[in-house]
Amino acid sequence: MMDYHKLFPYFLYLSFVFYSFTSIGLAQTGQNKLQNYIIIVDKTRDANSSTIKDVESWHLSLLSKVCKESATSRLIYSYNSAVNGFAARLTQQEVQSLSNHQWFVRAILDNKSYKLATTHTPQFLGLRGSNGVWNHSNMGEGIIIGVIDSGIYPDHPSFNDDGMPPPPAKWKGHCDFNASLCNNKLIGAKSFFKAGMEEKMHVPPFDVIGHGTHTASTAAGSFVKNAKFKGTSMGMASGVAPRAHLAIYRVCTEDSCTMIDTMKGIEEAVNDGVDVISLSIASSETVDLFEEATSIAGYYAMMKGVFVSCAAGNNGATPTLFSPTLLSNVAPWVLTVAASTMDRQINTSVVKLGNTLQLNGVSSYQPKNWKKQMLPLVYLGSNGSIEAGLCQNGTLDAKIVHGKVVVCDRGSNGRVEKGQNVLKAGGAGMILVNSKEYQYSITSDDHVLPASHLSFKDGETVKEYIQTTKNPTATFLFKGIATYIPWAPMIAEFSSRGPNAISPLLMKPDITGPGVDVLAAVPPNYEGGKNVQFEFMSGTSMSTPHLSGIAAIIKKAHPDWSPAAIKSAIMTTAYTKTLADRPIGDQKTRKPVTPYDMGAGHVDPIKALDPGLIYDLKPEDYIPYLCSLRYNNSMVSMIVHPAPPVDCARVKIVPQEQLNYPSLSFPLKANRKISIRRVVTNVGEKNAKYTSQLSLPKGLSAQVIPKTLQFTSLGQKKSYRVVIKWFGGPLKHMQDGELKWVSNKHIVRSPITLLKPLR
Repeated sequence: MMDYHKLFPYFLYLSFVFYSFTSIGLAQTGQNKLQNYIIIVDKTRDANSSTIKDVESWHLSLLSKVCKESATSRLIYSYNSAVNGFAARLTQQEVQSLSNHQWFVRAILDNKSYKLATTHTPQFLGLRGSNGVWNHSNMGEGIIIGVIDSGIYPDHPSFNDDGMPPPPAKWKGHCDFNASLCNNKLIGAKSFFKAGMEEKMHVPPFDVIGHGTHTASTAAGSFVKNAKFKGTSMGMASGVAPRAHLAIYRVCTEDSCTMIDTMKGIEEAVNDGVDVISLSIASSETVDLFEEATSIAGYYAMMKGVFVSCAAGNNGATPTLFSPTLLSNVAPWVLTVAASTMDRQINTSVVKLGNTLQLNGVSSYQPKNWKKQMLPLVYLGSNGSIEAGLCQNGTLDAKIVHGKVVVCDRGSNGRVEKGQNVLKAGGAGMILVNSKEYQYSITSDDHVLPASHLSFKDGETVKEYIQTTKNPTATFLFKGIATYIPWAPMIAEFSSRGPNAISPLLMKPDITGPGVDVLAAVPPNYEGGKNVQFEFMSGTSMSTPHLSGIAAIIKKAHPDWSPAAIKSAIMTTAYTKTLADRPIGDQKTRKPVTPYDMGAGHVDPIKALDPGLIYDLKPEDYIPYLCSLRYNNSMVSMIVHPAPPVDCARVKIVPQEQLNYPSLSFPLKANRKISIRRVVTNVGEKNAKYTSQLSLPKGLSAQVIPKTLQFTSLGQKKSYRVVIKWFGGPLKHMQDGELKWVSNKHIVRSPITLLKPLR
């Protein structure tokens, strides 16, 4: 297992992250309670394995050693690729009995919950237009994207197959819908939904909550003209890779997804022949790589050349000493995606004050018959009544608020509830203002009366206006969609932040993409509606399929590239500035963010198609890294299956910071040189010269060796080292910088993170 003592000075709070290294001996409510387990086995240690005709029969024979009469009904899945083992319902006592057999390796209790990490984006990402990615590619045609999610609503127009070719010959999957519901766009649909059920019944892959339909259409939805949201035309809707095929694997209920079902869904997708997997789910806790579905099954996918795009999670802000990071899906062989805003503000609701000042806010409720008349403006929190300032139920005096616009402080009770209380008291409108805690983070809610949600700064402006004006007035200007927001993109307030609790010296997340107010397909009865087609959603669930679609386009353009090469192209071409050419900031504070928030930056699909240089990794390159985490042989072998078993004693260890990753992280020690080596592969011009540009905080000496890289052929590899020395002077605990390799045509950028000891 990982030697945390060596990293303790850098991440003191990591000692508060708890890992369930073993599932046997956990406190149970009863020895005879049936629970879901994954049983890891070693076929070489069972003398009878060679006489069994197939894997499932062998697994049943093992299971029957503790439950002879009910083995068939207890077996949930027999894994044949992603992991060497099976999933079954067992008691703690039965697991203990299995552990006495020589072929037994490990039991993993499936008590970890995975959550679903919940039109304009093609333009924002530079897909459309004469210089767009679509004009230089075939929109992902022939590539298969497997979506592991809550299913799909197959009748949606986003999944029409007009002009789509048949799936490639390698496709082995099938459709659990009627034949008429699948087509050349939606080529496969299956459910893996057994682990959460007492009875193993088949559940069709229909999406009942809208999440899977939304993510699938974001990744590869077909073109839909005149897409509408609540009666308003939003223009042409499409996914990022509209010519790619979709294969759907339903593993999630309305509430959660189990590890057992998720792992089986990934395994099935890979065996069916998908090229890209889109996984918009995140674990509710940080666990080690050998107990994580996306890392175990994701490694198998990577071995088979399948690119895996995963949500970073929606746990929000930077961790503290007593609140460790809850960043999800941190294995280095998957892409970990953060979420950010776009240059579009939907449902703009402008507050116009009596002094003519206008303040931009948001509200989903946009009345078409609003007369824009100036109304009296009141804030009841100014007289010392905190409850009335919060617009809590029963605190608003109807005699004071009747016919007026009421200012309500955010917090304590629900945002929409505040408006309901204002309306009940006879108020004509509401201005919802942030407390200092929420800063610039505003939300477009479906209010019950004319309203606008303002930032803390603008809220203070409104309150000052009320205090300094004898008869303050205000009204609302409902402007619908506003475009070109100069401070976009910003990292979403909810997007999970690093560092990586498993490997602090491997930067995560990797990248950010559009994940706020993303318009995409939903079922017609979404949230009790009628004939709904498109809806806005936010989350790293939404940013993940954007990157899945971009990966599909890159995969089509470069079919021989490995998943690591595609990830490198995405990361090293990302941008870190807003439309106003300022550093990307935080949605809540607008202060500049770090690689622990945005990864390498915001994805730039056009540049990712032609990155110049790539940092490549083969599947076997991860084994020395895994051994460096002090995992034992069985733990490492669990992850890398079906590769041969690993003996870490015979492996030359590669410390995590030395893995050939597109980012660099330095564990600083006073007056000590730290050297990190990388290897780049030329995929740009045959003859190219790259010159290094290093940018780091003061208080460090640094050099790149060599300073230039000269290439004379495509596919040629060159190595370099970055050597840094910290002199022990003032430096923040976590700092960042960057390394650029610059040629006449390309800029290949790697973010640098610097970790200083806490003591």
